[in-house]
Amino acid sequence: MTIRVVLADDQPLIRAGLRMVIDTAPDVEVAGEAGTGAQAVQLTRQLRPDVVVMDIRMPGMDGIEATQTITAESPATRVIMLTTFDDDGNVYASLRAGASGFLVKDMALEDILSAVHVVAAGDALIAPSVTRRLIAEFAERPQPRLRPRELTAVTAREREVLTLAGRGLSNAEIAAHLHISPGTAKAHIASLLTKLGARDRVQLVIAAYDAGLVSPLHDDR
Repeated sequence: MTIRVVLADDQPLIRAGLRMVIDTAPDVEVAGEAGTGAQAVQLTRQLRPDVVVMDIRMPGMDGIEATQTITAESPATRVIMLTTFDDDGNVYASLRAGASGFLVKDMALEDILSAVHVVAAGDALIAPSVTRRLIAEFAERPQPRLRPRELTAVTAREREVLTLAGRGLSNAEIAAHLHISPGTAKAHIASLLTKLGARDRVQLVIAAYDAGLVSPLHDDR
């Protein structure tokens, strides 16, 4: 199945670079391009793409507001946020708006293409460079949103997996760390998503912090 993507960025050169890489993938196509958040919303309504690659800073409606509208109107469409810097203030706002990924533009274009595949498959992704800042942002919230009883059904092994996922590790990295197969790691992640009522991996990061499994002051990867 072909993954249909909308590119939303006010810089034509950025869109051209992304399109060039996407055009090399046989299973991904650019369905449309937008130069503003409002255009991205309109294109999503018309085209119902699988993924929107969204710049945060755009004239008029910015990427965060556009993402909030898109995820509310089209839950099946996944949004990957792009930014020039791993802005502390925008990471949490983007994820609260419903984004399934947060990447920085200085990543290799091929890595952004890989992120499109990951997000389209129903997973979520946060660039490692922003994971610690994300957790630090959660630490400023006065009240945790995850009640302790919500972890009662989680096994000891799943707790270990949740801790590592909360630190931003991929399934392969979790598997290597725990000496289990990647398939087993993936199965544990799927089980955690169900047990915690999490939409995607991003929400598992939130759950890991709220459950006290990860600390904004430590990153021992």
